[in-house]
Amino acid sequence: MAKKPSPPKTAKTKANRARRRVLRLAQRLAVRKERAERSERHAAVDSTPRAGMPRTRRASRR
Repeated sequence: MAKKPSPPKTAKTKANRARRRVLRLAQRLAVRKERAERSERHAAVDSTPRAGMPRTRRASRR
């Protein structure tokens, strides 16, 4: 079974691929930044002492 040849690479397809690549990179960087900020916030939440009694037993998850 012979493989069909891929269509010719036009300037338009190349430009679109490049655009997608750039957008994907930007998205990846944005997500990394968000996750870093989020983990920092959560770390800050943990490090602050609780007012009143410390929570020793976890509340029921139900």
